[in-house]
Amino acid sequence: MLGKSRVEAIDLFCGTGGLSLGLKQGGINIIAGIDNADACEYPYKYNLKAKFIKASVADITGADLNQLWNQSEIRLLAGCAPCQPFSSQRRGADTRNEKAWPLLKEFGRLVDETHPEFVTMENVPNISSSIVFNNFVNTLKSLGYTVKYTVLYGPDYGLPQKRKRLVLLAGLGYEVQLPKPKYEKNNYHTVYDAIHDLPSLASGERDPNDPLHAARNLTPLNLKRLRASRPGGTWLDWPEELRLNCQKTEKGKTFKSFYGRMRWDEPSPTITTQFYNPGAGRFTHPEQDRSLTLREASRLQGFPDSYIFNDPNKPIVVSTIGKLIGNAVPPVFGDAIAHEIIKALNSKENN
Repeated sequence: MLGKSRVEAIDLFCGTGGLSLGLKQGGINIIAGIDNADACEYPYKYNLKAKFIKASVADITGADLNQLWNQSEIRLLAGCAPCQPFSSQRRGADTRNEKAWPLLKEFGRLVDETHPEFVTMENVPNISSSIVFNNFVNTLKSLGYTVKYTVLYGPDYGLPQKRKRLVLLAGLGYEVQLPKPKYEKNNYHTVYDAIHDLPSLASGERDPNDPLHAARNLTPLNLKRLRASRPGGTWLDWPEELRLNCQKTEKGKTFKSFYGRMRWDEPSPTITTQFYNPGAGRFTHPEQDRSLTLREASRLQGFPDSYIFNDPNKPIVVSTIGKLIGNAVPPVFGDAIAHEIIKALNSKENN
């Protein structure tokens, strides 16, 4: 039987390391992560015990990757190109001139220059209808890869969050299958499962034993709004005097989850980079009158409490760590991908 350690991955656009962590949990060695954001370096190196290369993927060459892989027997090139142009949060905005658009093309270029045995790409579901994604798939197929992709739903894989992500898997000489769900609706992990055991906090309070479990200080008006919110409800539950002017417009009436309170008995809504702001979505605690803490969001994203997001010698900046957490690939997706890659390896050897 093939050893798991034979698969060695490089993670493009690695961020804080969510995809790499999941791949590692599934039995794949992580060689290096590449990202151009300074804030990613400490958590990636500390948690993954792998190299971190601060660079734009556009400036990386196939020779650079081959040098990192060195004598690797089975190579995996993984990554999640920045998804802002394809995000449903953009609500129809024209994104054609954004810098993130060409990055998936750079991913394809690096596959072409290195021909790794496996490729995996993760992104928002909307990317599947874009020209840049179809070009990426066609590039892989023209190089001889068997390519499969689908949209995975987080709760199906043990994530206590209703996150949907497109996952692509490709093998060069290997027939890789897409991950099958591990859970059904009757046993999904819920918000309660993920965060109920954390200490209660009021607005502005912090847990002295956990610097990431600290509640933002809310204004008296926002506190009134949260107190008027019920689990699963909307701001339509509020008295008229608490409503914002934008909520009284026709356009504003469509954003009903803003300032919404989560439910204990369901997976959470998709965690964004603004989860600590109650006005950014349904990010109010199910019982306590406050928005989510960094610790709660990291758990809802599937990170263990042992995962370190910042240098302990530096102050915690909520917006910086919030961005790291919100942009992360939930590790459960990486773990599911890793298992399918290893199964494909074992299947080929046994046949």
